[in-house]
This record gives sequence, structure tokens and C-alpha cells, in this order.
Amino acid sequence: MPNPTYTTLINTTDLQTLLASGQPCMVFDCSFDLMQPDAGGAQYAQAHIPGAVYAHLDTALSAKGDRTTTHAASGGRHPLPAREAFAAWLGSVGFDNTMQAVVYDRQGANYCGRLWWMLKWAGHEAVAVLDGGLQAWQAAGGAVEVSSRPTETKGAKGNFALAPARTALATIETVAAQLGRSTQTLIDARGGPRFRGEVEPLDPVAGHIPGALNRPFSDNIGADGCFKPAATLRAEFEALLGQRDPATVVHHCGSGVSAVPNLLAMEIAGLGRSTLFAGSWSEWCSDPDRPVAQG
Repeated sequence: MPNPTYTTLINTTDLQTLLASGQPCMVFDCSFDLMQPDAGGAQYAQAHIPGAVYAHLDTALSAKGDRTTTHAASGGRHPLPAREAFAAWLGSVGFDNTMQAVVYDRQGANYCGRLWWMLKWAGHEAVAVLDGGLQAWQAAGGAVEVSSRPTETKGAKGNFALAPARTALATIETVAAQLGRSTQTLIDARGGPRFRGEVEPLDPVAGHIPGALNRPFSDNIGADGCFKPAATLRAEFEALLGQRDPATVVHHCGSGVSAVPNLLAMEIAGLGRSTLFAGSWSEWCSDPDRPVAQG
């Protein structure tokens, strides 16, 4: 019987089974805090799933932390690194194309979704988000370990080879060109007050891209800390979209990170794999000539 492949979510029971099976697998801890960039590494050091590698949003999952990077794949506050740079990082922590990847965080899949999406973007389909994150793992009795170094890696160096992207990336140019057309449906994952322009703690301009719909990424998570059932997610997205075609959806947020839980939720709901505008609001509002909506 072939080993199962997990491509959206994995629950704690299945992860326990996977880790005990000997199947090639790597677990990544993506815990982070936008306001305290070192907090995620400290959380990892205090407790993480045994063998997990820490993936820092600023340095591993974006070009932000590398001042020598000149070929970022997107704009915004957390620009995507070049695919080649990302592949080199994967190899440096021992990951290769034979492995099942499992990603988690402590923040409602806000940050681990970025790595889930980036692996798809790099052509690797076998990646899943741990449903409920570290909290669910510990509640189920899963073991944790501590580490004195948040960047500790496990195993020998790997060799990750890029393959054709399995997910779509929208650019600032494509979003602007399709603005207001029925061929593009923008969904903004930021909280309501930021979307409406009532507050803006991170970017220089408050508001949203004209015509965008609002679905805060936290709306995908139930009271138990896990993603809502597929049927619930489908009903909620269909109510949001109305007569709009799910295939036209382009997800964004502030910097292309918290948009991914919406993208993942649509896939869980059976609505297909939609597009990510990774530059998001932070890239859009960087040019004063681009239109801004409020309210």
C-alpha cells in the first residue's frame, strides 16, 4: 500500500502515524509575530515538535532579511525570494523532493500557510498544514522538545530541485490591469478595521484596493482552533462571492502572508486553488497614483 500524500491539512493523529512510519518527512515550525520578529524563534526554542526545523518569515520565507537579494519575486513588506533562493534554503535544512512536508505555527495558520504556498510555488505538492497547530499537537499528547538555538536544523544537507509551479502568483501589474473587471475578484484577508481604513498599524496608507471583498483570515478557524469543516467553508465563500466565479479569485492581505489561509480554505472547500497577490496592500499603496478605497 503506497504511503499517503497530504496536500492541504493533516491532523495530529495522522502526523503521529506519519512520523512513526519512517516515510521521508520534514516538519517546519513557522511561528512568528509581526510586531516582535524574534518572538517566533523564541517560541520554537521553548517547545517544538521533535525534529522540526524553524522557518523564519523574514529570512527564510521572504527576501526581506537578505540585503543582497536583488531578484525578489514580488514587492511589498515581505517580498517573495527568488524561487532559486528558496530552493537553496530548503536544501540547506536537509529537505528534498522525496519528502512530505508538514508546516505549523501557533498563530492560527497565519504564518505556516506562507511555507505551504511557497512549496506549491516551488513545484512540491506534498505539503500540508497541521490542523490546529502546535496547540492541537500538545492537546493530543504529542511530544515536544526544546532547543537553545531557534535556527537549529536536523540531518544532512539536501538537494531540492525546482519543478513547474503548482500555484498561481499575481503581480502588481496584472492586478492593476484587471481592476474592476469580472475576470478578477479580489479578496482581502485583513481585519475589518484595517480593510475599511479605520486603522493602519503597518503601512503608510489606510484603506483597500477598490472593489475588493473582505474576509479576515481568522474567519476560517473554528472555536476548536482548527479549520472549519469543508461544507461550512464552502457555504461562507459562496455567500461572499455571490455570482462571482471562484476561479477569478486573487487573494491578498497586508504583505502576502495572512492571505494564504483564505486560499487554503477555498481549496479545502472544493473551490479550487486560487491565485495569490503576494505584494498585497503594502505593494499596492506604495505608489500614490494607485486608487484607494475606504469604508
